[in-house]
Amino acid sequence: MPSVGANSGAYTFGPSTGELVVAAFRRIGIHRAELLTEHFADARTETNLMQVQWANLGPLLWTVDLQTVNLVTGTATYSVPANTVMMLDVYISTPNGDGTTSDRIISPLSRTEYASMPNKLGQGDPTSFWFDRLIAPTFTLWPVPDGSEPTLSYYRFTQPQDAITTNASTPQIMYLCLDAYVAGLAHRMARIYKPDLEGARDADATKAVTLMFTQLGENVPLYIAPVTSSYWR
Repeated sequence: MPSVGANSGAYTFGPSTGELVVAAFRRIGIHRAELLTEHFADARTETNLMQVQWANLGPLLWTVDLQTVNLVTGTATYSVPANTVMMLDVYISTPNGDGTTSDRIISPLSRTEYASMPNKLGQGDPTSFWFDRLIAPTFTLWPVPDGSEPTLSYYRFTQPQDAITTNASTPQIMYLCLDAYVAGLAHRMARIYKPDLEGARDADATKAVTLMFTQLGENVPLYIAPVTSSYWR
């Protein structure tokens, strides 16, 4: 009876950006020995543009972090780090007096909804925020903080860190994204170097990216319930 080989026991497969670039070129028939500085320069640009595309399809769960802001009485607008793509869940923390806090989530407003507020300077416990998606983004609270709740926290997702192809650097992606990364880059490089393969590589990239975003979601139940409070007497 033939022996069965042992599993590797390793979970370390994490190719560098340069290795993924080489794999992408191999998918369009360009071998390692044929790669020039020009190829890697184009690949660096296209890789970062692909990350922009993914951020537009986000949120990218592996780039989500938690930020905390100290609220100032009478101050409505606060700066947001420039690498923020979108604010997600926002909540305000109120001290309980025993070292713990009670957290209260607040809801987003559109620009039009905020503009329609008749008294934008009125102070109270904030219930809503408007995320102004500028190059230097901000958020504005309504009502304006009155000092009773000192801190606000928010989850955000950020743009991925820049991809570079030198010094064995690795891209800021999860294991589940590696194939989509190579497939997407191969499609982009086919546009430049092998236009006759662009259609095939596009189909491959679309399949891989669709699978990736299907998997990269939070596995939680979805509940839908009607709001009936306005009907109560």
